[in-house]
Amino acid sequence: MARGSARRAGVPGSGIQGRRPERSGPRLGPEARAPAQAGSRLPGSHPRASGAWLPSGARARPASLAGVGVAGEGVESPGSCLLPEARPSPAVAPARVAESPDARRPLPTAWQHPFLNVFRHFRVDEWKRSAKQGDVAVVTDKTLKGAVYRIRGSVSAANYIQLPGSSTQSLGLTGRYLYVLFRPLPGKHFVIHLDVSTKDNQVIRVSFSNLFKEFKSTATWLQFPLVLETRTPQRDLVGLAPSRARWTCLQLDLQDILLVYLNRCYGHLKSIRLCASLLVRNLYTSDLCFEPAISGAQWAKLPVTPMPREMAFPVPKGESWHDRYIHVRFPSDSLKVPSKLIEKSCSPPEAVLLGPGPQPLPCPVASSKPVRFSVSPVVQTPSPTASGRAPLAPRPFLEVSLSQERSDASNVDGPGFHSLEPWAHVEASDVHTAAAGTHVLTHESAEVPVVRTGSCEGFLPDPVLRLKGVIGFGGHSTRQALWTPDGAAVVYPCHAVIVVLLVDTGEQRFFLGHTDKVSALALDGSSSLLASAQARAPSVMRLWDFQTGQCLCLFRSPVHVVCSLSFSDSGALLCGVGKDHHGRTMVVAWGTGQVGLGGEVVVLAKAHTDFDVQAFRVTFFDETRMASCGQGSVRLWRLRGGALRSCPVDLGEHHTLQFTDLAFKQAQDGRLEPLAAMLFVCSRSGHILEIDCQRMVVRHARRLLPTRTPGGRHPQKQTFSSGPGIAISSLSISPAMCAVGSEDGFLRLWPLDFSSVLLEAEHEGPVSSVCVSPDGLRVLSATSSGHLGFLDTLSRVYHMLARSHTAPVLALAMEQRRGQLATVSQDRTVRIWDLATLQQLYDFTSSEEAPCAVTFHPTRPTFFCGFSSGAVRSFSLEAAEVPVEHTCHRGAITGLTATPDGRLLFSSCSEGSLAQYSCADPHWHVLRVAADMVCPDAPASPSALAVSRDGHLLAFVGPSRCTVTVTDSASLDELLRVDIGTLDLASSRLDSAMAVCFGPAALGHLLVSTSSNRVVVLDAVSGRIIRELPGVHPEPCPSLTLSEDARFLLIAAGRTIKVWDYTTQASPGPQVYIGHSEPVQAVAFSPDQQQVLSAGDAVFLWDVLATTESNQSFPVAPQACEAGSGIGPLEDASSRASELPQQQVPKPSQASLPRLGICARPPEGGDGVRDTRNSGAPRTTCLASYKAFTPARVSCSPHSAKGTCLPPASGGWLRLKAVVGYSGNGRANMVWRPDTGFFAYTCGRLVVVEDLHSGAQQHWSGHSAEVSTLALSHSAQVLASASGCSSTTAHCQIRIWDVSGGLCQHLISHHSTTVLALAFSPDDRLLVTLGDHDGRTLALWGTTTYDLVSSTRLPEPVHGVAFNPWDAGELTCVGQGTVTFRLLQQRGADISLQVRREPVPEAVGAGELTSLCYGAPPLLYCGTSSGQVCVWDTRAGRCFLSWEADDGGIGLLLFSGSRLVSGSSVGQLRLWAVGAVSELRCKGSGARSSSVFMEHELVLDGAVVSASFDDSVDMGVVGTTAGTLWFVSWAEGTSTRLISGHRSKVNEVVFGPGEAHCATCSEDGSVRVWALASMELVIQFQVLNQSCLCLAWSPPCCGRPEQQRLAAGYGDGSLRIFSVSRTAMELKMHPHPVALTAVAFSTDGQTVLSGDKDGLVAVSHPRTGTTFRVLSDHQGAPISTICVTCKECEDLGVEGTDLWLAASGDQRVSVWASDWLRNRCDLVDWLSFPMPATTETQGHLPPSLAAFCPWDGALLMYVGPGVYKEVIIYNLCQKQVVEKIPLPFFAMSLSLSPGSYLLAVGFAECMLRLVDCATGTAQDFAGHDNAVHLCRFTPSARLLFTAARNEILVWEVPGR
Repeated sequence: MARGSARRAGVPGSGIQGRRPERSGPRLGPEARAPAQAGSRLPGSHPRASGAWLPSGARARPASLAGVGVAGEGVESPGSCLLPEARPSPAVAPARVAESPDARRPLPTAWQHPFLNVFRHFRVDEWKRSAKQGDVAVVTDKTLKGAVYRIRGSVSAANYIQLPGSSTQSLGLTGRYLYVLFRPLPGKHFVIHLDVSTKDNQVIRVSFSNLFKEFKSTATWLQFPLVLETRTPQRDLVGLAPSRARWTCLQLDLQDILLVYLNRCYGHLKSIRLCASLLVRNLYTSDLCFEPAISGAQWAKLPVTPMPREMAFPVPKGESWHDRYIHVRFPSDSLKVPSKLIEKSCSPPEAVLLGPGPQPLPCPVASSKPVRFSVSPVVQTPSPTASGRAPLAPRPFLEVSLSQERSDASNVDGPGFHSLEPWAHVEASDVHTAAAGTHVLTHESAEVPVVRTGSCEGFLPDPVLRLKGVIGFGGHSTRQALWTPDGAAVVYPCHAVIVVLLVDTGEQRFFLGHTDKVSALALDGSSSLLASAQARAPSVMRLWDFQTGQCLCLFRSPVHVVCSLSFSDSGALLCGVGKDHHGRTMVVAWGTGQVGLGGEVVVLAKAHTDFDVQAFRVTFFDETRMASCGQGSVRLWRLRGGALRSCPVDLGEHHTLQFTDLAFKQAQDGRLEPLAAMLFVCSRSGHILEIDCQRMVVRHARRLLPTRTPGGRHPQKQTFSSGPGIAISSLSISPAMCAVGSEDGFLRLWPLDFSSVLLEAEHEGPVSSVCVSPDGLRVLSATSSGHLGFLDTLSRVYHMLARSHTAPVLALAMEQRRGQLATVSQDRTVRIWDLATLQQLYDFTSSEEAPCAVTFHPTRPTFFCGFSSGAVRSFSLEAAEVPVEHTCHRGAITGLTATPDGRLLFSSCSEGSLAQYSCADPHWHVLRVAADMVCPDAPASPSALAVSRDGHLLAFVGPSRCTVTVTDSASLDELLRVDIGTLDLASSRLDSAMAVCFGPAALGHLLVSTSSNRVVVLDAVSGRIIRELPGVHPEPCPSLTLSEDARFLLIAAGRTIKVWDYTTQASPGPQVYIGHSEPVQAVAFSPDQQQVLSAGDAVFLWDVLATTESNQSFPVAPQACEAGSGIGPLEDASSRASELPQQQVPKPSQASLPRLGICARPPEGGDGVRDTRNSGAPRTTCLASYKAFTPARVSCSPHSAKGTCLPPASGGWLRLKAVVGYSGNGRANMVWRPDTGFFAYTCGRLVVVEDLHSGAQQHWSGHSAEVSTLALSHSAQVLASASGCSSTTAHCQIRIWDVSGGLCQHLISHHSTTVLALAFSPDDRLLVTLGDHDGRTLALWGTTTYDLVSSTRLPEPVHGVAFNPWDAGELTCVGQGTVTFRLLQQRGADISLQVRREPVPEAVGAGELTSLCYGAPPLLYCGTSSGQVCVWDTRAGRCFLSWEADDGGIGLLLFSGSRLVSGSSVGQLRLWAVGAVSELRCKGSGARSSSVFMEHELVLDGAVVSASFDDSVDMGVVGTTAGTLWFVSWAEGTSTRLISGHRSKVNEVVFGPGEAHCATCSEDGSVRVWALASMELVIQFQVLNQSCLCLAWSPPCCGRPEQQRLAAGYGDGSLRIFSVSRTAMELKMHPHPVALTAVAFSTDGQTVLSGDKDGLVAVSHPRTGTTFRVLSDHQGAPISTICVTCKECEDLGVEGTDLWLAASGDQRVSVWASDWLRNRCDLVDWLSFPMPATTETQGHLPPSLAAFCPWDGALLMYVGPGVYKEVIIYNLCQKQVVEKIPLPFFAMSLSLSPGSYLLAVGFAECMLRLVDCATGTAQDFAGHDNAVHLCRFTPSARLLFTAARNEILVWEVPGR
């Protein structure tokens, strides 16, 4: 099994000793024949192309290559014809770029290089391919001293030049830049229209004109006002052309214009229309960015591209270009998107855009001053403050961050311009994401590709990981390995990473950026440029600065898959070979000379060839000459005149050979002329041909033949054609020798005459590549088996540089004392590595079975390995012992782990068995094997089994995918079973566990990754949920681990590694590290916690930059009841509505082990921790089933019940008027009786009784927690309501209400956990109550006195209960796999239950029974979590029929007459005709469901949780988890919204003019407009996948009511303007790169102020979308409030019309006076309030809130975290605090009444306080079930709106 790392090493691992071969070794046999004659060619061969290497006097026929020509010379090219839009012209088809999926798009061709004269190319003077209309004439211009076109006329649309002439044709111009040389006619208007086609064939019109007053944008039209001078205020610029208008060079970056303003990718320029009135000289297109003011040789050394002479304006000697002409570049360099991002912008949707970026000005501004790099000037205004300068440039439009390098050339004519944006110069480098084809930018200082998904304040430093080393070589190919020109380092690919290895020290550095495996490499002769290409089509190529590692250029190759790259010696030319999308071989030549100077890569030429190309080289003596070889072909190439042409070498009888590699040899006299060059090529038949490049004939032919036959008398010399040779895969030439690598595994060194072998080295696999170092002393060799090393010719010692697995790595394990790493791979090997040197120590190979899992023994030099055969073997790394083997498993090993003390070993297999071994001695043995413990068919994973850090617990996924089991590691006794199989309300799939991991023993955490892309953190003892990471990755995570100090959580997420700050409860997000090209299979911390290893395509070693503390105190696990409502990636379970039950459960006793809910918490005063090792029975923890009640939050703190009350309707300061919303997280919490009209539902703690005709509401209060369910008696006289548990009561409350009077008649309690269901018996004599999955208690109550009659502890969780409508003495329960019939038997005053349990038949399928209802006697209908409906005969106790009723779980069933209504978790409501089911009962199990058919179907907005229908089931009311109550009419097939609330947290309430309407926004992304009188929903604006965080309504003074608008801020940094009258979005702008947190209109409504979570305040125009000012004074803390009012106090000492303030989370408030029309903004005051070290409310910091006092304009009120709980009143005129109002708690919300001296304050303790500031009195109000995070008075002060999470209460404020 085992073998050493080197086959010929004297010392294991030291290397292969070079030796001289014996006489019987391989030899070269010279061919006895004369070389071919000069000028001869094979019969039937093609003539040589012009420009190729030709013998003297030879003639050649020129080749015709479509699409190749010289740009700008008026040459008619086949590729330059006009292209119809319907399909491409056949003449252009050969010139198409391979990677484009669009057959209609003309793609880049060489004829447009380096620029194209549009007028000349399309012959405008002939008017055949162009058109003119109106007054168009040719005149002579005195300034330019040449002919120009004059277009004039009073109507621009009637006087124009159109290119092309027909609208059905396209120009097909692909140049990025369009240069328009024109001069406006004085005092006239002009218009320039461009029709641009995107890559997805969308035609966009882009127009420039001085007619336009402002920038306008639609999906298909961009209108830019063209400003001609900048010496006047900007608002005066638009208008007629000046009287002395000058010639202008308008340079348009079409690529950036589309990308910035419409987020589309530029395809080509379709048409151009130049309209009156102007003079136009010409139009040009180019991919180069020219400087019009620079020309001539004196600028050759500057990093700019001078304007070609043909395009340049004439400048008289001694004059300045800028004094005579104008240059307009749009977008400007400081505002446009860099070209390196174009690939990213056009990539798939998973592309990641990082950081802030520039937003362009909405109009191009002409510059008459020398401007370097076209940084256009902007109108400057003074800074508003001295402390912080407000940036005047617009805020970002695209979320892109990139630094643009500045050159010394910017100071040639004057000082360079500096960007006014503080974020414009972030250091960045090109790196990549895990998704293929996606390129992003990130900080260069990180040295690793890291994507930040949020502000990672918890990480110190940022980033926390740095790539240190890579174990691996190759990936796509092992032929790519190069020496650096100095011979000190080797460059090679390792999948998607390029590694530079210093051969003397072993140090590695990396080039990171490719998203797929690197397929080709090339390095220029000066070590300046490195070129690389990746494998996946279309191939993305990169040019790197080899010294700094920075990516200089990123571009797509016309070749789909590049297989070979070659640089010229100077680095100015790069050639590549590969296949296009048709499979044809293509050769491309790029010009790279300008890349290092800031230019771009230019395609110089490309050519298709029908000949195979296996190797391609640019000659060292002439950059225009190349050579290639392949199957039966050796060709010589030349680049000349913009074309690549080739001619074949006369191979004679060798024309059938398969050539594999080539190399050039310099002449003996050192000449560099092509006449002295010799070319060597090798073949798979063993031939080496020496070719004369001048004569293009074979000079010598030699062949490598096998050695003599063993036992033979003489060597059998084979002839040229007899017998097989030794296949040669690679060769390399130095001035003294030739290195040859062959597939027999030998590297051989020969003299150039090939007389004898100098040295040879044998490898363990076929040699795929050889390369001689520049000094000729070392020979690099690579093998197809993943080995890379070099042979030192002086010492004759072979040195191994790198080894690699040849297939993905499946698992890894680390040994601490020796610093060793073990890996197993799909290549059927187990390898041991030294972590210090990254060198391989041992490898073990098996050809019959594959290794699957590996782990080290913690104390002995032994490792264990599991195999696909089921065997588990141990291997000693010291003694040569026979491996101990155990074969107790029948399936492949899926998991392998040992306890930390090394006493026990555990293994699991794919058949579900779990084995335990004793490892106390080296001869370890099996202790026990348990079948059906582990989930069968689970893939092998490093996290399949997990042992706690103290070794006491063992966790694994099983016995099914939906459960996680925790056992005692010594006895394997089951201690806890967690049911992860929750039916997701958003889908029909059950969640399943993927991997498990224990945290440190002090924490007691168990981490589980699930198939729903989340990681759940559980208490390993009680099973309760502690925290949760939602949306970890789109794909399940196979491996996760937690550091020893519990600081960092490491997750394998696809091709990325994600690191979470585990200690921060509200972590801002993970750091994401990218670099793997395949999914990461395993991640692990090193034993010393200083490094991280990740394994997938290769093994990456990362340094942990954060220092770990060995004695760090672990964070205390927060109780779920202490979680606030903050949203964060590390999210407490209590903040997830409608997902998990979160109730209090009693502390389990030893006698009976309850099955705890996953979110269960211990009761008040208990810690919930007990010893479970000796418990008798396991616990089963179930995630909330579909029928479970999910409260929106846990109960409030005890303070919420003290001193708070709901005042009577006739007294008090507030009176509850209306409730907006419905608790969609309840179950069966709505009742409706059509005969009486009684309609009730729940909202938080309230029971709302509403009149459906008038809309009047009654509010029944009294519950101390959220109401979970309702039940109405059959007489409709009594309503029962039940709630969850709270911290103020020991048991859940059940209230009995008198329907007629609305009074609570009885208050009963028995259940210690939430009541899940209520039901009255048919005669209303009994009430049954069902506890949830945690309590599992069934209680019966007599309705006469409501005393407890009977109470039963259920053996398993039950999801529903119902009385038999025909027999009041029978009730039925449904749950996990059983139907339980219970008969009530009464003996005197005692009632007992007789139980009969019937299992669900296998035909129904797996899943739980989640709902039930009785049908016609004796039928019972049950719904399952898998969407089945099964029918039971209650008399026989059997299931006789089932059918698939839905895609999701059935949560509701209702029956009446012969119709059945089913509601599911996917929102489908279906009506079934089941009249024939009774007749099928007699058939028993043979009944078929064909007699059941669906009558109607409706799809609602969420999972169905409640429903009530009339007796005929024609109409009813249905409630969903979206918080909506629908009126359903089956007859009409319609659903009408009755009650509608927000699904998620309500973030803001604003009011319209006249208080006719109000608007709310929510984290569900919706903005809703309500009629204030009836609180009916009028309008809803919905933005998908975004949270709306702030909202503002334009003030009444901004215009007529029909012009009212809403400004809404979103989590992605966008600000949307909605028109209320037109019910449409008017504008979307992006003033911030991060989430908006506050927004407000100015008093005139013409300006909008917005603040973000980074503390920036942007000032924008809501009509144009431009941001004209950014204030960064609060930077670093989120803006919590922006308040604007009219400036009434004149004693403030500043001018302005508005007075506004901004409050931030760092307890700072800034007050400003502004006049936006005059562009003034001055700081009035700056307030800072102290904050104690520990001030938290419900685990979160209370907000800092401030508001102007409406009854005194000089006062400002502030609440926030501080030393005391109080309201601070500050006088702006006196500059001091004038009053403080004490509060009982820290405030969460604040509002001031405009009409009275009332102050409303909301608290996290579910309480609202109203303070009379005039008298100092206060009154408290209760009613919410969550933190009152929002309160708002209406402008009239008659109403007060309060919000707690998604419920809104509307209070009347009586006159005071």
